Amino acid sequence: MSRSARTVFLALMLSLSAVAAPAYAAPPPTAPHRDPGNGPERNEVAATDPPMSVARAAAGENVAGDHSGYPRKTKLRVYPENTADKSIKLGLAPYHAIAPKLNALQARSDRISVEIAGQSGLGRDLYLVTLTAPESRSETRRQDAWRSLIENDPARAARDPFLRHGYKAPVWINNNIHGNEWEGTDGALRVIEKLATSNDPKTVELLKRNRFYFNVTANPDGRVAGTRQTSQGFDPNRDFVTASQPEVRAMRGIAIGKQPLMMLDEHGYVANTLIEPTTPPHGQNYDFDLYIKHGYANGLGMEQAVKALGRPETAKPEIPFRDYDPGSWDGWAPIYTAQYAMYHGAVSFTIEIPMRVNNADYETQPVAELQRRAVINTEVVEATIGSTLGYVDRNRGELIANQIEMFRRGTAGEAQREIPDGFVPGFGPEDRYRTEFPRAYVIPAGADQRSAVAASRLVDHLVANDVRVRQADRPFSLAGRRYPAGSYLVDMHQPKRGLANVMLEQGSDISAKVPVMYDISGWSHRLLWGASVDIVKQGRLDVRAHDVVAASPTGGVDAAPGRDLALKLVDATDVSAVNDLLNRGLALGRTDDGTIVVPASARPAAAEVADRYGVRFTEAHGTATPLSRKTIAAAVGADELKALRDMGFDVRPVSAAMLNAGFDWSRVDLLFVSSGLRYTDLTPAAKDALRAFLARGGVVTRGATGARFNTDAGLLEARPVAGWEDGNGVVSVVNGTGPVGAGALPDSFVYGPFWFTDLGSSVTVEQRYASGNPLVAGHWRTRDDGTGGPLEAAGQAAVVSGTTGLGGRAVLFGTEPLFRDHPKGLYSQVAKAVYWAASK
Repeated sequence: MSRSARTVFLALMLSLSAVAAPAYAAPPPTAPHRDPGNGPERNEVAATDPPMSVARAAAGENVAGDHSGYPRKTKLRVYPENTADKSIKLGLAPYHAIAPKLNALQARSDRISVEIAGQSGLGRDLYLVTLTAPESRSETRRQDAWRSLIENDPARAARDPFLRHGYKAPVWINNNIHGNEWEGTDGALRVIEKLATSNDPKTVELLKRNRFYFNVTANPDGRVAGTRQTSQGFDPNRDFVTASQPEVRAMRGIAIGKQPLMMLDEHGYVANTLIEPTTPPHGQNYDFDLYIKHGYANGLGMEQAVKALGRPETAKPEIPFRDYDPGSWDGWAPIYTAQYAMYHGAVSFTIEIPMRVNNADYETQPVAELQRRAVINTEVVEATIGSTLGYVDRNRGELIANQIEMFRRGTAGEAQREIPDGFVPGFGPEDRYRTEFPRAYVIPAGADQRSAVAASRLVDHLVANDVRVRQADRPFSLAGRRYPAGSYLVDMHQPKRGLANVMLEQGSDISAKVPVMYDISGWSHRLLWGASVDIVKQGRLDVRAHDVVAASPTGGVDAAPGRDLALKLVDATDVSAVNDLLNRGLALGRTDDGTIVVPASARPAAAEVADRYGVRFTEAHGTATPLSRKTIAAAVGADELKALRDMGFDVRPVSAAMLNAGFDWSRVDLLFVSSGLRYTDLTPAAKDALRAFLARGGVVTRGATGARFNTDAGLLEARPVAGWEDGNGVVSVVNGTGPVGAGALPDSFVYGPFWFTDLGSSVTVEQRYASGNPLVAGHWRTRDDGTGGPLEAAGQAAVVSGTTGLGGRAVLFGTEPLFRDHPKGLYSQVAKAVYWAASK
């Protein structure tokens, strides 16, 4: 439906949302100011308690299962004053001032509790603040039991009148996930102080009926440094489906442990303020009818609260569902905080406050102007939080029923509902995304499992995300296949089936459904994490099995004493084990097919790493060439740097400036180029040193930067062809028999895909895009001029290898095998490229 059609119904929706005055009343705004505005930034109880979910049991309920009652007083450690904290210039709270403020509030009030939800990459505490009326131990136990009942026995929860009237509605406010979008923290601190100290009767009553959870700053390292990313260079609001960062794992714990009915993720900056819900496409695994009714209504309520500030800069908030074209602000990917929280039962929102104070503005605007903008932004944060708390209090019963119904549908295995046009004002055919849930997924054990260690990692990841996994106690048959005991079963009749499915299904090709996409639109743990996973579409699950808290051990040595050992590189963990042995100074070998050979004399060390990493050694056969420890000089992104180091490689970041300053190539075996290095930026002396290295060392390149480096340096005879720059997703590939392609997965990942043509006689095709349309899931269109589409890429070389004109070896990737620490099943392909190219 068009923007204008959505707007026609605005008045009707406002009448639905404005049913009562909010219980939370923000202080009056200061005098309004005028600002030209900023463009959008792309970023986004019963007597017997039911059993605790496996994920909570495994995690020890570190922030959720403490039954000691409220308040819970924590004496927070105070950090030294840091005058370099970037928030100071804006007149906002520096990180070192947060703990003293929270300590003081805990001393003044019995409504506030502070717990440590985790630590950042640099070891800073992550503060989880709870605001609620005091509770005895027994009252807290009852609240926890009700929360568990909602997830574990939703049909029973729906019939429980005591739960309906007594359950405290949990709300989660997440702040400052992008470190240089500061004001979420400061607006939250205002609300926290008011709720903790106000004597207003409405506030007192509000806290008797609700629990409000505030993640005060989700990215304190970025807050201090003034960077969007974490200290490890990752965007945490793109990490939820993978959870590679400690800050994201802490937020995941909050989402699971607190099970919020509603959540806000406070961001910046979009002129006028942006308030979700999003444009299409909406995630196809959601029970979207249970989201959009309250998502739109509360969005409109927040809009009115922001407009009520009376500032010209906030006079026209933007609601993408109503105001934007499809795809420009989507709700598709589970990589974002808000979209991920929806799978745990939350009606969730991304809020983009209006006045830009970061990036170039931080450096060029006068301090007084920056602080003026920060004041406005803080008011907007407070207004959206206050409006949401009031909305939840007014609609508490329906929101509780909403969450119960989501979990009930999942447990019962019911189909998603068909949502009619006009279900909320403006809802139309373009908003309709659905999927068919299979009956189960099976992760086989034994000979049919491609990688036992990859299967173990996948199982542990599912459990960590509160997806229920069972392990078979005896052999069984499903859908005409026989599975051995020890195989894992993901029964899709479970409360959080949407999260299970969004990780395990292949996804959808949505290229024809929306013209653009905000970020990635394809991912699949089943296709990209390296484990064999079968789909059972329907039928009975008569399997004797037990709940999994952690995957079974997979490591071992299966060779007779005195025989050399072999390890095939089918997973990144295999590579980690090999590099561990190499780092001990052991002499290993490498066969023509890439198998690693460990001498019989190193059997004790092999047994130790088998136990540590879960890898399994078999008996070696054939001859092998020596393999030594590899050191990599890397001009790569943060995600690739992490992946290479996680595999145990010695990686030394480089740039053009470092090479021009005089870089010591003597201890380097391979150059990896994908970001931040252009051959044409090097001085003549640096080029000479590099060319001397390339005569003996190896090169691996990836993407546009890597392809250009190959061409400029005259390495392999291969003409790169760029696909559509925004093309992304899972692609089907055909592997060759060369040292890099042999044994790789039949699927890969692309973001801005490349392929290679006009190949020289010394170049080997390691991997091709599949024929037809290689896109399995994602968004990859043809440019307006007819170029760059997936059909043009079909059958073309995606990964090539060969000997360079300078004498060394090179491997060129047109795919994204290390993207955002996600496609873990592709990492071993990169490692094989490193070992081959660096072993001239």
